[in-house]
Amino acid sequence: MPTVFRVGAHRFFFYASDRHEPEHIHVEHEDRIAKFWLDPVRLQGSGGFSRVEIGRIEKLVRKHQSELMEAWNDYFRD
Repeated sequence: MPTVFRVGAHRFFFYASDRHEPEHIHVEHEDRIAKFWLDPVRLQGSGGFSRVEIGRIEKLVRKHQSELMEAWNDYFRD
């Protein structure tokens, strides 16, 4: 599970087995997790985060979208 970066207690990562899905990022904090598609940025699913937290996380994903896409492409490049 490559971690791209951390912001506070949130870890932004993807699974090595995610290769065959569109570009996305998982965000984890304690026992909560969310998944965001990266192009375009949109929430795919969330477990345990409040709507307010999801809004904050989405802003972070948008802010770092190019960095996240670059990390995805670098990791999964054949």
